[in-house]
Amino acid sequence: QVQLVESGGGLVQAGGSLRLSCAASGRTFSTYAMGWFRQPPGKEREFVAAITWSGGSTLYADSVKGQLTISRDNAKNTVYLQLNRLKPEDTAVYYCAAVQRRTSNIGNRIVYDYWGQGTQVTVSS
Repeated sequence: QVQLVESGGGLVQAGGSLRLSCAASGRTFSTYAMGWFRQPPGKEREFVAAITWSGGSTLYADSVKGQLTISRDNAKNTVYLQLNRLKPEDTAVYYCAAVQRRTSNIGNRIVYDYWGQGTQVTVSS
């Protein structure tokens, strides 16, 4: 089992920045990759970014390239999502997730085994 706890969400004005954190505990040594997803109000959960735990390879949704940055700190078992130049359409609940088996499909939410409870990001215009 892996437990994930997100933090860092909040209310920010358009153009501002936030850094989300996701702290992992439990069987983290068997984690292959961590991902961030978001669910805007009334919409489906969508992929944002992912990073492999050992090599640090990253994958981004086309819509957020250049705006968001995913990173990890293996020593702290924590993955981060830096959100820059935020827009009202970035308003969503942001979730982190972990997948334990090796996969080439880290952009697809169906491969993820564990999920956090989510953290709300609200961007005002």
